[in-house]
Parts: sequence; C-alpha cells; structure tokens
Amino acid sequence: MRRYLIWAVGLAAYVVAVFHRSSLSVAGIAAAERLGVGTALLAMLSVAQLAVYAGMQIPVGVLLDRYGSRKLLAAGGLLMVAGQLLFAYAHDLGPAVAARVLIGVGDAMTFISVLRIVALWFPPARNPLLVQLTGMIGQLGALSSAAPLVFLLRQEGWTATFAGAAALGAAVVALVVAALRDAPAGVSTAPPAELGLRDAWAEPGTRLGLWTHFVTQFSGCVFALLWGYPFLTQGEGLSPQTAALLLSLLTVGGIVLGPLVGHFCGRLPYHRSSLVLAIVGSSAAAWGAVLLWPGRAPLWLLVALVLVLAVNGPGSMIGFDYARSFNPAARLGGATGIVNVGGFVASIVLIVAIGVLLDVRTAPGADHPSLGTFKWAFAMQYLVWGFGAAQVFRYRRTTRRRMAAAAALATAAA
Repeated sequence: MRRYLIWAVGLAAYVVAVFHRSSLSVAGIAAAERLGVGTALLAMLSVAQLAVYAGMQIPVGVLLDRYGSRKLLAAGGLLMVAGQLLFAYAHDLGPAVAARVLIGVGDAMTFISVLRIVALWFPPARNPLLVQLTGMIGQLGALSSAAPLVFLLRQEGWTATFAGAAALGAAVVALVVAALRDAPAGVSTAPPAELGLRDAWAEPGTRLGLWTHFVTQFSGCVFALLWGYPFLTQGEGLSPQTAALLLSLLTVGGIVLGPLVGHFCGRLPYHRSSLVLAIVGSSAAAWGAVLLWPGRAPLWLLVALVLVLAVNGPGSMIGFDYARSFNPAARLGGATGIVNVGGFVASIVLIVAIGVLLDVRTAPGADHPSLGTFKWAFAMQYLVWGFGAAQVFRYRRTTRRRMAAAAALATAAA
C-alpha cells in the first residue's frame, strides 16, 4: 500500500508540472495581446520552454542517478513556481521567455524522476502499465489548464491566474518534501560509479526509444501546447469554449487509451514498433482528412482528429519501455533522459516551422491567419513524420539484429 502512496505523491508533482507546461496552450492569444508580439515571436515562448526541457534531459538523468527523485522533484517544483510568478507579472517578451525557461528547467526534472520511483518501488512486470498510467494521469494537468484557465483568464485576469498557478505549485513542493521517499527500505540508491551515458547511447534499443518518442509525440504535443487552440478558433471558427473542450477531449482520450497501450506492450513486447508505426500512420491520415477538407472541417471530423491525436502521448511512452528493456538499472536515468529528448526536439522544430509559416503567409493587416494558411503550416508535420519513421525502421532492424546475435551466443554457450 505504501508504494502506491509514494507513487501518488510523485504523480501529483507530475500532474502539476504538466499543468505548468500546458498553461500557455489556451493563453496564446491573450499572451500575444499582452506582450504585443506576432505568431513567430509568440512561438518563442513555447520554443524556449521546450528547448530547455529537451536540453536538460541528459544532465537531469545524470543528476537523478546521483541525487534521487525527492531532491529533483522539489528543486524542479520550486523552479516552476518561480517561473509562473515571473510570467504572472511579465509585460514584455524578455521576462516572459525567462519565465518559460524556468518552467522548462523545472519540468525537465519531473517526469523521469517519477519514472525512477516506479522502477524502484514496483516489480518490473508492472512497469509498462504503471509508466503508461503515470504519463496519462499526469495529463490531468493539461486538462486543468484548458477550460478552467479559459474561465480564470476571462474572470480574474492574467496576473491572478498565473499567480494562482504558482501557489498550487508551492503546495505540491511542500507535499513532496514531507512525504516522498526515493526507495523502499533496504533498496540501495547509491550513485553509480560512472555515468554510463556512452553505453546507454551505444545501445540500439535506446536509440529506438529516442526515435519512437520523436515520431509519436510531436503532433499531439504541438496541438495541445500552442497551435491547436488558434487553429480551432481562428482557422476553423470554433468558439473558445468548444476549442477548450476539444483540447480537454485530447487529454481525456489519452488517459483512457494509455492503459490499453501499456497492456499491449506488456503482452506483445516484440510488436511494440508495429504499434508505433500504426500510431504514426493514423495520425498522418487523420490530419490529411482535415487538411484536404474543402473549407472548414465539420465538428465530427475535428473530434475524430483529436481522438486519434490522443494516442500520441501513450505511443511516446513506448520509448521509455525500450529504455527500460535494453538498459540495466544503473544507467536507466541517463537512458530515459536520452529517450525523452526525442519528442520535444520534434515539437520544437514543428512549433517554429508553424509560427514562421503563419507569419510569412498571413496577409499584412490581417487580424489572424486564414484557414488556408493554417493548413499549409500544419502540413509541415509530414516531413517530420517521414524522417522519424525512417529512423524507427532503421533502429528496429539494428535492435533485432543485436537481439538475434545475443540469443545465438547464449545458445552456443549453453
């Protein structure tokens, strides 16, 4: 029972971290007005946050192996509190970017710290399902940053909304310090004698996990984090309330589908890459239907798109399962950090590309980009999907060859 209470504390920290990360998703238009910037500069807020998040993954993995989950979760939480306070009082782009950087650094310390708790407190057989549950329940933070934040921004204003987010973060930091423990009694958490990053990177299974995370996560992430709300309201003409509900549906769908993906991976581990490629294909097909629809897409098609994108988050978690499967516990933090870089690098590339294309193709003096401009911008996803899928195929073959060689060696030794 205690292991579930410990997991619940770590999970609470992750939920709030996702809330902080996603808090810009429905505030993008308000941020552009408050800061006086266009779409390309607005994208810099998310890019700064994601770039720091991605860049910190490997250093955080090393720190995690040395200092443990409790210290990193507390430090990360405090950084996110500071970031939200700075964001609450920012009136210019510079302080706003600095605020999102702080949030990105703190966020980077959170998820892999919770994964380490799962690895140390639970038996290996439960790991795939618990990782999926961690990732998907954590998305409740995105759910609470959608419709509730739209309401608070309208009723209470910018400063009160983000100062309240900081207060929520401070409460969770206090909970982590008071209740979290790194490992059960008797389980050693001594830091490794060496980093093991070179060995983790040399492992093809780690790279397969990296490209799995890269190719599955970015479409749903970019949609939820920044460009989905403007696309739905300014491009597709939906009301703010309907757009917020669709973003909420994206999160709820992920929570429902995550355990199914975890169950599949636990039962059919040798077919994980096939599921990854199926997720990529379905996402590309759903976006194709929306982008090729003449004029504004009907609501049912947008709902279908959101439900398909809801599998992106659970699909990206398969990358962490690869890290666990092909790396010993001593280098798991570094391997997990390597994997976690993938999807956020892809998201950064796409966020920047969409922002630039929206700026370039929007007519001078227009209030916002046209639907056609949004469609051209979102079509950039196909380049990222193509590159990522090719890498998954490449490292799937390499990993399978190494597994076959290891099996042959074990048979010969026997």
